[in-house]
Amino acid sequence: MHPAFSVIFFTTASGAGFGLFAWIGMMAAMDGLPNRVQAGAALVAGAIFAVAGLFSSFAHLGRPTRAWRAFSQWRSSWLSREGVLAIACLLVALCLGGLLWGADPAPMGQSSMDATGPMRILGGLLTLLSLATIACTAMIYASLKPIPAWRHPLVLPVYLGFALVTGYLLAFSALGLTGALWNGHQVATFMLAGAILLLALKIGAWRFVDTGRVSTSRNSALGLPHSRQVQVFERPHTEANYLLKEMGYVLARKHAGRLRLISMLLFALVPAVIAVLLWLWPAFEPSPAWLCLAFLSAMAGALVERWLFFAEARHLVTLYY
Repeated sequence: MHPAFSVIFFTTASGAGFGLFAWIGMMAAMDGLPNRVQAGAALVAGAIFAVAGLFSSFAHLGRPTRAWRAFSQWRSSWLSREGVLAIACLLVALCLGGLLWGADPAPMGQSSMDATGPMRILGGLLTLLSLATIACTAMIYASLKPIPAWRHPLVLPVYLGFALVTGYLLAFSALGLTGALWNGHQVATFMLAGAILLLALKIGAWRFVDTGRVSTSRNSALGLPHSRQVQVFERPHTEANYLLKEMGYVLARKHAGRLRLISMLLFALVPAVIAVLLWLWPAFEPSPAWLCLAFLSAMAGALVERWLFFAEARHLVTLYY
């Protein structure tokens, strides 16, 4: 598939935003929020990424003014379900932000605030809606039967993994920049575990792309046994057309291998090294710059990974050519 930057940015930016919402919602549900200013700043950061990603997806539409019609097909369309859940998620985040704005400030010497009952309920709802929104984004692609590279069970876990890892780094980067205190060992443990898990999921997904067999072939389309070799006698046309440019984008294997390595270094190795430094040397803990560096590196790796996700996928219509 031809990698459109608007869709690549949409899936990575909105994933980080909704991933942050999931973590902040979990913190609210478990009464682990910092003071209201810091928690509110984290919600604003998540909203900026989520909304920026959603708006960027309009650039891929033929007529963006008709985007509102997508909300009416929620019974059968994963895209429509994603839009409905995203709006609901943003509304819940807005309500939680309103409660934080009107909450009493934390007492002197206390680094966290006491979450009220409504805050805990909204936090739990925000986490569930955020995870459901990310899952719908993944299912938009995992449900497409004509693209074998996306028809494997790791598409959904990979999308959730990238969203939760980048969202976690974004959340603690925002909290750190606003002066929140956090446990360096705990943050480092989550960073390291997330990097290892994400790396394992993505390697498994790439292995499927490299070795997975396509269920449909020229022989099956013609009703002929696979023992008979079928070749194209004459090409349908002499010049490239829309289908070849959009559905049959070809990426050289050597370029794919190099980009995979760059992606892994950015989204896994750099955050893992920073996590080890945070764990071993407490002098790194007070500075949020290291978390910002880990977040930027993970986002850059996610962009490369998402570009490969589209570039390495080919539509079955290319069998005709």
